[in-house]
Amino acid sequence: MPLITAPAVTPEVPETPPPVDIPEVGYASVTYVDPTGRRWPMTDLNADWYTLADGVSGLGAATYTRTSDPHPRGGARLRHVQPQDRTIVWPLLVKGADHVAFTANWRALARAFTRTLREGPGWLEVARPDGTARRLAVYYDGGYDGRGQAATGITWDSAALTLWCEDPYWLDVVAQTVHREQGTGQDYLEPYPTVSSSQVLGATRVMNPGDVSMWPTWVITGPASAITFTQEDSGEAFTLTMADTSHGPLLAGETVTVSTDPPRVRSGTGENLVDGLDWPTAVLWALPPGETPVTFQLDGAGTGSAVDLTFYPRYETA
Repeated sequence: MPLITAPAVTPEVPETPPPVDIPEVGYASVTYVDPTGRRWPMTDLNADWYTLADGVSGLGAATYTRTSDPHPRGGARLRHVQPQDRTIVWPLLVKGADHVAFTANWRALARAFTRTLREGPGWLEVARPDGTARRLAVYYDGGYDGRGQAATGITWDSAALTLWCEDPYWLDVVAQTVHREQGTGQDYLEPYPTVSSSQVLGATRVMNPGDVSMWPTWVITGPASAITFTQEDSGEAFTLTMADTSHGPLLAGETVTVSTDPPRVRSGTGENLVDGLDWPTAVLWALPPGETPVTFQLDGAGTGSAVDLTFYPRYETA
């Protein structure tokens, strides 16, 4: 069966401010991205606002709570571990050439952080000198009050922001992708005997370089009548049968997107196709750290049929 594997493409990482020494992180550059996408440098000491390293906290490993059961022979046995939401303390100095400039900067930064409570999370990005970067979704939780001391609030002031994070894990800013595509079929006898399958796009091994499990997103391009994804190590699998949905089989060029967290199935035109999954046996499985064997199977595949798997590795620390 002809397979086409797309080469990995590494997108450009946006410009970052100069690296500085940040507690729990080390020599790095930090940028805050507000819900509108505007980037605010946090470690450029020549800017009108920058991070005060003294007092930064919450950038290390996630916090966990554990559930255990007493053991009859003494001690206890671990039953469950639950990662907790994260809180970051971020001291910030804001200044201006005069009172008008300072006030404009102070108000602009207040809006950039507090709008996360109305418009969705912002992102705290930590970039290393080697070009790699990780980010964390953050919400404003308080602390933008100023020092309230003599001489502050005129041309400068500082605040110790508290940022709340739903997910304690840092995400890579560059997505990992796997692409499998049905090639053009060949005549069995031309120019010599060949076999081309219209069912299985292929078995492959997917590498998750992160520290913890992550839940991928799948995009399937037709033609296809049914799609099965299997995690070979665990045996977990799910099948999307297009005939069981209001859409019907995927035609050439049509797409369907399967999100595993949160569970969601949408056609390229926005139709909800979640009823096509093989409930209750369907398991929208995660990829654990390391290498995992997986199989993509498309019934009714033809020229142009393709599967794209996308995920952002998750890490304990920045």
